[in-house]
Amino acid sequence: MNRIEGKACLVTGAASGIGLATAQRLAAEGGQVLCVDIDPAGAERCAAAIRESNGEAEAFAADVAERHAVSGAVTRCVELYGAIDVLVNNAGVNLPGVFHEADDSVIDRTLAVNLKGQIYSCQAAIPHMLNAGSGSIINVSSVNGVVAEPYLSLYAASKGGVVMLSRGIALDYAKTGIRCNVVCPGWVDTPINHAHAALLGGLEHVYATIDSFQPIGRPGTPEEIANLILFLASDEASFMTGSVLLIDGGMTAQ
Repeated sequence: MNRIEGKACLVTGAASGIGLATAQRLAAEGGQVLCVDIDPAGAERCAAAIRESNGEAEAFAADVAERHAVSGAVTRCVELYGAIDVLVNNAGVNLPGVFHEADDSVIDRTLAVNLKGQIYSCQAAIPHMLNAGSGSIINVSSVNGVVAEPYLSLYAASKGGVVMLSRGIALDYAKTGIRCNVVCPGWVDTPINHAHAALLGGLEHVYATIDSFQPIGRPGTPEEIANLILFLASDEASFMTGSVLLIDGGMTAQ
């Protein structure tokens, strides 16, 4: 317990799924958490639940596709907690479809949230981490940052960009005390996957046949991903930077 006691944490996409589970896990281990989401009510629900469990958390509404909004979130974290020690870039969108039919709105939104949003938040947080001489950045990509699936060309492109962004940041700041790692979940039971499931025959069909592509035979849970993120946030992962961690139920082992 208390593996990140007193560390100031910012989690994007904290209203649901992996972001919600991560914010709660970090707080349970002593982190001070700013719960950031485009949904103000969802962000507040996350923060309130943490406070009800005797954790420390506040909410902040921001669309990570907007640089000023992301900078505002980082500034708020520093105002509240005096630092930003842990940055978890989890916010994302999955807008599946037939590749050649995707219009500019889908292309732009996918890249703006999934890739540019992580660029913006890293740029905003790193100066504070440099001043402190330490920091842990955990970028959430996807198994589709490493392998592709039908109807996810744009999503895969954005998530592949996150993998290389994370490796580049890790190298740029390796000697400054700042670590940057990337987590690549497989199919996790969260609402972000529902639209993709509809194109594959429906969620019930996907889960009935999931062992055909995820050998463990079930979807992952947000809490399982949060456990890995907690480890990367903690000093237990002090020798890890630039790592690409697949947590995918064996999907890419095939």
